[in-house]
Amino acid sequence: LSFLAETFMVPKHILEKEIDPNAAAFNQAPVGTGAFKWAQRIAGDHIELVANTDYAGEGPYLERLVFKYIPDMTVLYTQFKSGDIDLVDQAFITADHYAEASTLSDREVMLERGASVESIYLNLEKPQFKDPAVRQALYAAIDRKAILEALYYGVHKPTETFMPQNSYYYNPNLPAQEFNLERAGQILDEAGWVPGADGIRVKDGVRLSFANSTTSGNHLREQTQQFLQQTFAEIGVEMTISNLPAAVMWGDFWLKSQYESAISGVTNVIAGDPDVSNRLHTKAIVAKGGKGSNTGQYSNPEVDALLDKGARTFDREQRRAIYLRVQEIVRQDLPFLPLFAYTNVFGRKEGLEGFEANSNTRVASWHAAGWHWKA
Repeated sequence: LSFLAETFMVPKHILEKEIDPNAAAFNQAPVGTGAFKWAQRIAGDHIELVANTDYAGEGPYLERLVFKYIPDMTVLYTQFKSGDIDLVDQAFITADHYAEASTLSDREVMLERGASVESIYLNLEKPQFKDPAVRQALYAAIDRKAILEALYYGVHKPTETFMPQNSYYYNPNLPAQEFNLERAGQILDEAGWVPGADGIRVKDGVRLSFANSTTSGNHLREQTQQFLQQTFAEIGVEMTISNLPAAVMWGDFWLKSQYESAISGVTNVIAGDPDVSNRLHTKAIVAKGGKGSNTGQYSNPEVDALLDKGARTFDREQRRAIYLRVQEIVRQDLPFLPLFAYTNVFGRKEGLEGFEANSNTRVASWHAAGWHWKA
């Protein structure tokens, strides 16, 4: 049932005659049955919704909602600080602005444990990452503690798994990552990755060099990239930085596994259900004809079998055992390198009431029908 959170009804009477539903005019002016209805979209600027006076439920209490596109995280915070924005959710206030934001007058700032995990995603079809030793060495070469303290001011928490830490299915007994450059170099030495003339390691004609991408304008991720670039170089690994605008980064480049490596915050589960088939099953690799969001192209037959079994199992304890084991295998395989579990920093103007944070939803506007200004 949790998959209904990502299922959207489409009107047959509007789309059944379309040759290509993806190119239909409906996509630029959708209709629905929610508390708000479509007004307009100004490309690259904002989306505007107006109250649906025929809404069957309670509310809405606001006449209009405007969702702004603000790709630069510093600009986003500046607009919240100046009062141009009433509510910051979804992208959230960045950790480096949390302390100041908490002191702003007429603002309410709160921390809520999130479901997303920030990780370095590796495209496992790239020859650089096929060797498990490379993934293990890269993970050992990440000074995660320094990144969390220096860049994220201790707001977020380290994790070893994709499962939210507040989930009943979370596995707390996974091996803890240890920053150890000497050990990272030793792993690569033993696996036959030898430094070349330029200092970059090589094995079977493959240079241990790769590009890392994320959203342009996300300054904390960009600083993290620079941090990683320096430490990886110390073990003979070359990481170049190739960032893209959000519309490009999260389009086919991400969805069809066109990247080499990427930094992204990903919510792997849907609502409270532990099934992660959409992210980790071989059948979810779009680049190989599958359907889902396994963009790292991770494939492990044992994990596939466990995910299939978990999806068919109804006993809660039996399911828990299945997903604890999945987490063990994924932690061993390291298809992605976890950086931290998000603690979301929400910010809103004082007087805006009815807002409820919910880590089991993909969008913070899930309860917008209840939003209202204090009388």
